[in-house]
Amino acid sequence: MKKAVAAKPVKKAVAAEPVTKAAAAKPAKSVTKAAAVKPAKSVTKAADVKPAKSVKKAAAKPESRTALVRRARRINRELAEVYPYAHPELDFENPFQLLVATVLSAQTTDLRVNQTTPALFATYPTPEDLAVANPEDVEELIRPTGFFRAKTKSIMGLAAALRDEFGGEVPGRLEDLVKLPGVGRKTAFVVMGNAFGRPGITVDTHFGRLVRRWKWTEETDPDKVEKAVGELFPKSDWTMLSHRVIFHGRRICHARKPACGACPIAPLCPAYGEGETDPEKAKKLLKYEKGGFPGQRLKPPRSYLDAGGIPAPPLGATAPPATGE
Repeated sequence: MKKAVAAKPVKKAVAAEPVTKAAAAKPAKSVTKAAAVKPAKSVTKAADVKPAKSVKKAAAKPESRTALVRRARRINRELAEVYPYAHPELDFENPFQLLVATVLSAQTTDLRVNQTTPALFATYPTPEDLAVANPEDVEELIRPTGFFRAKTKSIMGLAAALRDEFGGEVPGRLEDLVKLPGVGRKTAFVVMGNAFGRPGITVDTHFGRLVRRWKWTEETDPDKVEKAVGELFPKSDWTMLSHRVIFHGRRICHARKPACGACPIAPLCPAYGEGETDPEKAKKLLKYEKGGFPGQRLKPPRSYLDAGGIPAPPLGATAPPATGE
């Protein structure tokens, strides 16, 4: 019996040897593969993944209201440094022009509106002029903006309302603006904030997309988004916050392929990694002045030009070459 008992551990030890070898062989192979597979990319990924991992861990835990407010306001401060020249990207010289241009901007780009409105405003400079225009002539002028029949009805209707109800002047109150044909809260806040200096949050497609991506709110209805985000910031920040978020959505945080690797707020973003994280590849995705290309305004503010921004070309003109910045 003693011999049998003594033999068992010997057999186990012998039997354990191949297992140990097999176990030792596997990590050796995996290490070899890891070392052999794209070492350069692994370094890049390591540099890029760190903020993503830390953000994901933070996002996995319920974020307190206080933490959300702090993160949201920090993002706004970061964006203020990146876009000190943020501005409304519609060309206008007075409240009437801004109102009409904003209505025309639905379902098209600000660039196309800016290329279209010079001829429109040259022909119909006042609400009184536009209110009595021939609809077919207006349609032809604004055709490049799309949905030109419906938009003609809206801008001629609001022009008539301004003439008849407000003495030809654009009102500066929300409750008056939203009564005008084709004018909703988004358009009203654009006009209030940029023509009258009254705070407002502009919830366009870029703004709504980014604030959901940043987990500021899960709401999809523009009015609810406006309310939820407005509660995170003082009113004095609302107008410029809107410009900065929209600028960021157009230039870096794109809908289909965000340039995560070139994003200055990546460490604060719960969605980091949804887009291109390689810095060099991400840099190629940048648009407008960030990518060295023309902006959307034919007559942008001086601050934008001083920052390296390039004016947009008139309708039918060839765009200036990229600067490569």
